[in-house]
Amino acid sequence: MYPDWGPGEEVLGNVGPGRRVLELGCGSAGNLAHVATLGAEAVGVDMSAVQVVQAQQRWPGLEVRHERAERFLSAVDAPYDVIYSVYGASWFTDPDALLPLVREALTPGGVYAFSHNPPALAGCYGAQVSQMKPERAGDEPLFVKRFDHEPEQWELLLKGAGFEDISAGIIPPPEGKRLGTLLVTAHAPAY
Repeated sequence: MYPDWGPGEEVLGNVGPGRRVLELGCGSAGNLAHVATLGAEAVGVDMSAVQVVQAQQRWPGLEVRHERAERFLSAVDAPYDVIYSVYGASWFTDPDALLPLVREALTPGGVYAFSHNPPALAGCYGAQVSQMKPERAGDEPLFVKRFDHEPEQWELLLKGAGFEDISAGIIPPPEGKRLGTLLVTAHAPAY
């Protein structure tokens, strides 16, 4: 959430040459472009056509697709070593639908990592309505669901979807800021 605050690509494990990496909800693809510079075969998906066009213009040659995360994951033909989401689709997609698809799209032992804001109000968990800024001037705001859970709830959801080695916690904000970052990592079974 804050520039140069918190962990970097080390959360994802090895994202170097020969590794397949997928970002869910890549937006304008700045994080994905960084992963690609490390040598990974990087793919991003986003449901916003405007964001995808911006990403393609900003990062020519980077593979960014206009598609919903669930639809893309349902058609994966070769598994990914790492799937991640930075304030993206992992926050805005029903975990009951998304988590099994992510697990199936990962290689054995593959990493799934995501971040988003911690729940805004104690006791308000699960699906919440969130207003997104319009993509273009004059457009109406977009209302979407986001899925707010405390770290312990994310751990239970991931375990229920078959993930292992799960870690979930809140990174405190830098001095002078009030909102931390919820960071979750998990692994597909290594069988």
